[in-house]
Amino acid sequence: MRIGIITGEYPPMQGGVGAYTHILADEMTRQGESVHIFTSLQAASPDHPSTVSATIADWGWSLFRAVRAWAKQHRLDLLNIQYQTAAFGMSPWIHFLPDRLRPIPVVTTFHDLRVPYLFPKAGKLRPWIVRHLARASDGIIVTNHEDDGQMQSIPHRALIPIGSNILKPLPLDFDRASYRAATGSADTDCLLAYFGLFNQTKGIDVLLDALRDLRGRGLPVRLVMIGGGAGSSDPSNASFESWMHARITALSLQDAIHFTGYLEDESRVAAYLAASEIVVLPFRDGASFRRGSLMAALHHGCAIITTTPSVPIPAFTDSSALRLVPPGDAHALAEAIDALRRSPTEQAALRQGACALASQFEWPQIAQQTLAFFQQIIQQSP
Repeated sequence: MRIGIITGEYPPMQGGVGAYTHILADEMTRQGESVHIFTSLQAASPDHPSTVSATIADWGWSLFRAVRAWAKQHRLDLLNIQYQTAAFGMSPWIHFLPDRLRPIPVVTTFHDLRVPYLFPKAGKLRPWIVRHLARASDGIIVTNHEDDGQMQSIPHRALIPIGSNILKPLPLDFDRASYRAATGSADTDCLLAYFGLFNQTKGIDVLLDALRDLRGRGLPVRLVMIGGGAGSSDPSNASFESWMHARITALSLQDAIHFTGYLEDESRVAAYLAASEIVVLPFRDGASFRRGSLMAALHHGCAIITTTPSVPIPAFTDSSALRLVPPGDAHALAEAIDALRRSPTEQAALRQGACALASQFEWPQIAQQTLAFFQQIIQQSP
């Protein structure tokens, strides 16, 4: 197949959708497919191969002509839109792209169902426009159970999870003590780790309150914030990051938290995860297949505390790989951290369970499922 992928973000831009697209495209290419990328001018890089077209300055109405010309140039059999509204600058025009590309079949991968801003008092038009994109597409892929439940009316639909976007192993010279020392942690400290962009849905405020609770009891607990930052697509992340730092100061936690900053070398992310006792990901909307940071922690065999999913997810709720707490409950989170801190045996069991669960989210399998769905859509198209 000759596959075209349209994405609002792509490396070196920072963001989960861009990382997902890059890894998926590489894996599909390894499996023998011809894959071409159409993305933002912000992603332009001399390191990109000729199959990456990072030329579009904004996602306005001119994208219709640009995408049609690009698809014709590369004689594409199918187009795949990697949809996350923030990645396309909240533009409404991307929602009508399938209408303008026929007869080329279009599959839209929904990374979330957040609605675009559009204009003041848009009201019901906002969810309608996302539904229109789903209905106008020849097929859709959802990455999680929550979105799958909302898209039951779409006939040609597949649930295909994402995988870890941190794939490199530990550095060859990895020394756990030196990475812990970089965070200000002593040998007797319990080092917690948070990984991912700073966003109000991640439950960072709950984590900070839990950390204050634990340290208020005199417990030797510290936190490393791995990576993070506001990312390249969602402007609301920047304001949340400012609030977060103000909150840290208000709670007098400055000396208990170490920020690594964005880490271009993925092996250093793996190193900080390995240097920590517990990875804490208290998502406000519950653990989900769509959370790349959770997939990364599983992939690297971490002892993980996260939040109960908002919908039944047997892989998580029936698993021995995760310690689950209610979303938004700082006291329950603090109690879970303290209990796990005092039980190296349970930490080891969670790490073993994480390695076993991670096998369900490997990229070769994800690419195979995606390609099989693409082939199905092509065969069904007129």
